[in-house]
Amino acid sequence: MPKPHTNEFPAWETNGWPILGLSLLAIVGGTALMVVGTVTAATGGPTAGTVMIVVGALLVIGGACLSTSLTAVAPGEARVIQLLGRYKGTVRTPGLRCVLPFTQKGKISTRIRNHETGTAKVNDADGNPIEMAAVVVWQVEDTAMAQFEVDDFVEFVAFQTETAVRHIAGSYPYDSHDGQQLSLRENADEITGRLSAEIAARVASAGVKVIESRITRLAYAPEIAQAMLRRQQAGAVVAARQRIVDGAVGMVEAALARLDEHDVIDLDEERKATMVSNLLVVLCGDRDVQPVVNTGSLYR
Repeated sequence: MPKPHTNEFPAWETNGWPILGLSLLAIVGGTALMVVGTVTAATGGPTAGTVMIVVGALLVIGGACLSTSLTAVAPGEARVIQLLGRYKGTVRTPGLRCVLPFTQKGKISTRIRNHETGTAKVNDADGNPIEMAAVVVWQVEDTAMAQFEVDDFVEFVAFQTETAVRHIAGSYPYDSHDGQQLSLRENADEITGRLSAEIAARVASAGVKVIESRITRLAYAPEIAQAMLRRQQAGAVVAARQRIVDGAVGMVEAALARLDEHDVIDLDEERKATMVSNLLVVLCGDRDVQPVVNTGSLYR
């Protein structure tokens, strides 16, 4: 993003209540003086009456001009002061404040806001269509940049957030097949951190600070969701079978070692192979084993 041309700085300001009282006094006093001058001019004192009318009019104009310097600032808001198109600072102090007269006083909210993106349908790094949405918590940090660097900073944040979500979704796979790279589903904290960093970089030129961002929706697109579910189920079955086989081999090794240690029975290689085969069938099978009683010899 381009470097900002305008940065926030405090505007000249003071307590507005004395100025309000002074302006009201000038307007009321000037009006009264004009009435008295009109009566005096009509009763035979045209010079004195004219002077009072002119002074009263000047007081009313002065009070009206002085009242243009007053602005009310609510908590969580700021006023961007402009004089003839030039930025003159920002007022953040809540209450009735007095600034330069004849200025424009743009109101900008500095409260914390939420923005939730719509569900974006994009392709992940593997080319699989996925659906992804996120919510970002943000706040205006520099009112001058928010006012002068972009047309509409709220709309700017919305578009840049959606752009960042699409870019992050296309930069990583939904699932990590080898466990060596980051994935959207398995590394949510790392992906969220990178999403926050990218959104912050994109909206910094608008004077916006990103407080937090979270992924609110992450799923395969409906057209491939069923196929991907079967693949995940197959991967889970393979992983479970691998663990079962590892455990069964360990149990067989322990059984043979204990038989040899206690000299329970002397088994030749063929009998060991048969025993290992039977134990693996019993331990690795996914259904109940049907026992077979051998009444003869192993070699018959």
